Amino acid sequence: MHDELSKGERTRAVILDQAAGLATEVGLEGLSIGQLANATGMSKSGLYAHFGSKRDLQLATIEAARHTFVEEVMRPALRSPRGIERLLAICGTYLSHIERRVFPGGCFFSAAAVGVGTTRGPVHDAIVAQQLEWLALLQRLSREAMQCGDLDPDTDSAQLAFELQALLVAANTAFILRGDTGAFARALQAIRTRLHAPEVPANGTPNRPAQAQAGATRPTARAVRRRA
Repeated sequence: MHDELSKGERTRAVILDQAAGLATEVGLEGLSIGQLANATGMSKSGLYAHFGSKRDLQLATIEAARHTFVEEVMRPALRSPRGIERLLAICGTYLSHIERRVFPGGCFFSAAAVGVGTTRGPVHDAIVAQQLEWLALLQRLSREAMQCGDLDPDTDSAQLAFELQALLVAANTAFILRGDTGAFARALQAIRTRLHAPEVPANGTPNRPAQAQAGATRPTARAVRRRA
């Protein structure tokens, strides 16, 4: 019984992995048992044994995509030191998962948000919950950076999270829509500039952003304490 259950769970995971990738190309509303049967080579009846309805399939796909996002984006970044390094790391892992095409159509949740934005119901609510969780994480990491003295203590963490998300989504759109691979470097540069974070070029020697070199950036709380 245990072996049968494990095999069933493995089969379900493979199906949902295919479903998540397919959903970034055809949308959650476009995802169907028939399309998934073609993509996986399984029969429709076999798929119906795992998912009783299209809505069940959509909700299970969202949860599977969330798990992938946690493993590919969140966990690696959260191993970085607290403060601005961790905030930069999570922006980097987000961009990396797009560039590596973890999902073939780019960020699963950006793609899904467009498709379900005007359709209320459980699927819409699941996408909203994930987006709010992601923004809350960006806010928490921003507050940690303030506590570490890496960001000005007066920083509006909600506003900063919104701006970081906007830059990340812009890079995702540029890459998926136009194949613009340079969008990742531009997004990271914009994020570093917004955070007043030093660049780390190939030689490993940090350089301050252009504004900092010109003396236009506001000193961080950590810098103020050192001067005091």
